[in-house]
Amino acid sequence: MKRLLNAIGIAAVLWFVMFSPWTKPYVNFWYVMLISAGLLTTLALFWGNFREAVFAFRIKDLIIAILSAVLLWFVFYAGDAISRMLFSFARPEVDSVYAMRDGQNSRFLALALMLWIGPAEEVFWRGYVQRSLEGRFGKWIALLIATAIYAAVHLWSFNFMLIMAALICGAFWGALYLYNRNLVTVILSHALWDVGIFILFPIM
Repeated sequence: MKRLLNAIGIAAVLWFVMFSPWTKPYVNFWYVMLISAGLLTTLALFWGNFREAVFAFRIKDLIIAILSAVLLWFVFYAGDAISRMLFSFARPEVDSVYAMRDGQNSRFLALALMLWIGPAEEVFWRGYVQRSLEGRFGKWIALLIATAIYAAVHLWSFNFMLIMAALICGAFWGALYLYNRNLVTVILSHALWDVGIFILFPIM
């Protein structure tokens, strides 16, 4: 448990550097995210027990990944429409997230999200954090705790829409992992959703 808490603490510090108003202007978000993804994946693989984890690439799992990514995109599409009606700050906060693409090469971002950032987040948050918590608290409590932590590390952004997005995504992929128990499925779902909502089909 000590190693898990240390890893979560490191993730919180990295997310602080990427998102906080005191550090964000002085770093390149994407470079820090790439480094963070590599560091957290390394910690997960060294400290986590992946001997019983399932990494299976099957047609069924690919279909689930694609359908879940599409479903999550529509959840965000509907959420954006509803939040615009309820909150005057919603659209500016969403726009500030999309502004992180400014000045970046779209192909580079797509490859980074698909091949590195999305997979790394799932290996760490679902493969390491959630699975480790399951051994101590059971599957459903672990899902709640892991989802809350995933959302909490985004608090540094002071962006309500981003924090809610992290909460929804954490719950969605955590539940998908509980249902499917295959890390490849959530890795593909996350990677496809990232590229879809951020590069190919942004909700503008």
